[in-house]
Amino acid sequence: MSGKRIAFGAKPAAPTADAWVQQGNGAEATVETPPQVVAPKADIYTARLTIDVTPELRGRIKVAAFRQGVTVAEMVRDLLETRFPDDGADA
Repeated sequence: MSGKRIAFGAKPAAPTADAWVQQGNGAEATVETPPQVVAPKADIYTARLTIDVTPELRGRIKVAAFRQGVTVAEMVRDLLETRFPDDGADA
């Protein structure tokens, strides 16, 4: 290894997260036009449910969700809402 030091230029300014997200849509981010604020899913769904399933069932669930164009979480939430509607009665 030689004793030469390599000088690097100044670190470029990092874009804001909002600007980065908007770049994915082809839109240019500006300070004057902030993106629409949407409540994160964490604010809506705050309880986590963990279940054990076989690898085969997991695969079938993932394929079904893909075919429906939704995430596994969205599909399972919909199934649970259908099976356990909020009708005001205790289970």
